[in-house]
Amino acid sequence: MSKNYEIDNVDLKILNLLMEDAKIPYTEIAKKVFVSGGTVHVRMKKLEEMGVVQGTTLKLDYSKLGYDITCFIGIYLQKSSLYDEVVERLREIPEIVTVNYTTGNYSIFVKLHCRDTKHLREVLHDKIQKVEGIERTETLISLEESLSRHISF
Repeated sequence: MSKNYEIDNVDLKILNLLMEDAKIPYTEIAKKVFVSGGTVHVRMKKLEEMGVVQGTTLKLDYSKLGYDITCFIGIYLQKSSLYDEVVERLREIPEIVTVNYTTGNYSIFVKLHCRDTKHLREVLHDKIQKVEGIERTETLISLEESLSRHISF
């Protein structure tokens, strides 16, 4: 692939359609963008090679799977130099779905899903707070997610 490939309006239109519905067939995208299905396929391949598109995911309603608590945990590290080691340990905790290196009060901000408050307590006490390098944590429970979207181009 050419290192000089530039993203144009056709690429952005393709991305917008896929962000609305990742299951939309390339042939349908092609009709809406006024290009061939092959063009959509080639452009998507280039966007993947560039790292712009990094795969597809399913959006799940965790509460319908028995995970009624979504929360965010701000993590204070003993030393910022422990970041990489702490993140590797956090990756081993299946309830954690995102880990962010942040500025501000916390060194790390994570999002996780738990079945209930008992499960959350177990994850906090038995897993997260036992990770070497974590000084302390602050937990914020989400009462409702009112918006989750991609930015439009």
